[in-house]
Amino acid sequence: QVQLVESGGGLVQPGGSLRLSCVASGFQITKYPIAWYRQVPGKKRELVAIISTLGVDSNYADSVKDRFTCSRDTAKNTVYLQMNNLKPEDTAVYYCKVDISSVRYWGQGTQVTVSS
Repeated sequence: QVQLVESGGGLVQPGGSLRLSCVASGFQITKYPIAWYRQVPGKKRELVAIISTLGVDSNYADSVKDRFTCSRDTAKNTVYLQMNNLKPEDTAVYYCKVDISSVRYWGQGTQVTVSS
C-alpha cells in the first residue's frame, strides 16, 4: 500500500528555516520521482520542487530557487525539503506526491506558516 506522510511544518519567522520530511512506504523512492507541492486556500496547488530517481537532480519553482533544497535518505525511504530564508508568501500546506502506474498519491500535508 503506497503511503506518503509529511511532517516538519510549523510556525517560523521570516528569514527562518524549516525542514520538511516525506516518509514513503509501499514503494522505493529510488524508482519514482517525488514532488513537493504547496497550496493556500482558494488557490491551485503549486509545484515547488521535484527530485529525480537518482536523487542528484532536482528542479525548483522560480519562487523558491536558491532557497529550497531537496534531498533524500534512501535507507529511511524519506525525502526532505530544506527551506531557508522563508518568506510570508511561502505560507501554505505542503504536500509530497508520487505517480505510480498512472495513479497519483498524495500525503496528508503539513502546514507551514511564516509570520512575525
